[in-house]
Amino acid sequence: MNKLQLFNTFTRKKEEFIPLEEGNVKMYCCGPTVYNFAHIGNLRAYFFEDILKRVLLFNAYKVNHVVNITDVGHLVSDDDEGEDKMEKGSIREGKTVWEIAEFYTEAFMEDIKNLNILQPSVWCKATDYIKEQVEMVNCLEKKGFTYSTTDGVYFDTMKFPEYGKLALLDIHGLEEGKRIAFSEEKKNKTDFALWKFSPKEKQRQMEWESPWGKGFPGWHIECSAMSRKFLGDTFDIHCGGVDHIPIHHTNEIAQSESCTGKQFVRYWLHGEFLIEEKGKMSKSAGEFLRLKTLMDKGYSPLDYRYFLLMTHYRKKIKFSFDNLDAARNGFNNLKSKFEEAYKLSDGIAAQDLSAKGKEYEENFANCINDDLNVTEGTAVLWEVLKDDSLNPAEKLSLAYKFDFVLGLKINEINVSASVEIPPEISELAEKRKEAKSNKDFKSADELRNLILEKGYEIKDIKGGGYEIKPKS
Repeated sequence: MNKLQLFNTFTRKKEEFIPLEEGNVKMYCCGPTVYNFAHIGNLRAYFFEDILKRVLLFNAYKVNHVVNITDVGHLVSDDDEGEDKMEKGSIREGKTVWEIAEFYTEAFMEDIKNLNILQPSVWCKATDYIKEQVEMVNCLEKKGFTYSTTDGVYFDTMKFPEYGKLALLDIHGLEEGKRIAFSEEKKNKTDFALWKFSPKEKQRQMEWESPWGKGFPGWHIECSAMSRKFLGDTFDIHCGGVDHIPIHHTNEIAQSESCTGKQFVRYWLHGEFLIEEKGKMSKSAGEFLRLKTLMDKGYSPLDYRYFLLMTHYRKKIKFSFDNLDAARNGFNNLKSKFEEAYKLSDGIAAQDLSAKGKEYEENFANCINDDLNVTEGTAVLWEVLKDDSLNPAEKLSLAYKFDFVLGLKINEINVSASVEIPPEISELAEKRKEAKSNKDFKSADELRNLILEKGYEIKDIKGGGYEIKPKS
């Protein structure tokens, strides 16, 4: 088995993963801002991080996995401009900020559960660790990295020579207005808020006393403070979406390393966007697809998980219902192949593998250890289930091992139940049955072909009935 290689955003290359502490991994992942539902594009990031964690576990590492919940401080613009997203959500729905946070946190947790994403070791809410955030701002102030304006305490990016290295930013070449609206009080375009003052004309729902005045933490400081609390000054892996690279993660590095004087993170991993016909899915547009939307349309959450397995995490993935249909058909076919092996082996998995079985096992491990290539790993699973030279018990054993990483709940497939057939396919089958009874064999053949095109086979049985199964 090849050693685990991960693409490190900081170095822009694949590197062998070597943790700080042998056998143990410390990993921090940026969690949701709980002012609205997560959309399916948001969930792709947590899916990729779930695959990463499963691959680490597959490689026999123990993983201390921390995920934050942002319930204060994330402004509408990531550049410290505009309203707090939580306050905006409160106004939108006529609820308190605390109620908004609780409701959307629970909704997010339900999505995570439905997608079969492993729980982290720690969930940490920003509002529970205000003390730690204030302490870190205080550390930065004592070391001379901050200055105050009329609206808050800011980090002076020019005092951190490595600023922008993660994002390959040319700080001096940034045009005014390209990244943030320039304020006369800001010394540099890239400076960012560590602590924001409450507006004098109104009281915020979430605000705290601090050495600099009543207010609330900037968005970036929470991740630095909470990761340090749970994982220490330096840890192994930090994850997020590619949109975190130029601002949020760049700012985390600056404030953490300026405070501790140590390297913040050793491996940075970032997942690409899910895109639609019109571009990146975004909540700011007002319309977005939730996982529940897909479920209401008859899709299983695991259909969506299988869809995500079809593209490497560092590549954009294009969402459409046609693409999701294709993924569902593929997943149904996979389940059908697994059921065949299950029935033929009487549900008993092999304890020992043949030379061919061990070769498949090694191929799968090499795929996933090559920067989490579960797309190729899924292809190996297909090869196993189709290979008639393997006995069914071996197929079962390998499928269970591979699914530890893929997370498709293969071990929960009910082989005594038929594969769920989409309503659209059932409707076509009934129309075909009616056409046959009317001796309209031309229409019946056309309907059979249409059902085939959509990924299903129909077989006539005695008495005028029929059976439908995914196309093999």
